[in-house]
Amino acid sequence: MRYATTPRRWRSGTEPRFARSDLKLRFLLSVVFVPVFALMTAAFAVFAAMAKATSAPSQSTLVAFAAVCFALTVVATIDLYVVIRRRRVEL
Repeated sequence: MRYATTPRRWRSGTEPRFARSDLKLRFLLSVVFVPVFALMTAAFAVFAAMAKATSAPSQSTLVAFAAVCFALTVVATIDLYVVIRRRRVEL
């Protein structure tokens, strides 16, 4: 005997089954934040290079901030690449 398959969770409302992100907003945010994060990375790296042993914040803290900003730059750049590729295909 074959049982009827029903969804375990019923959808309500008018949301699409497979929601998609707003590519224009993602493009705008990526275009704005890639240079911001890149400049912050450079600034923290310069400040870390100029930091002395007794300075506050310490050199290791500034290097950590530079590394975090670099990671955010990479993520924003990858997102920008993905958005541009998807806009080329979809539009």
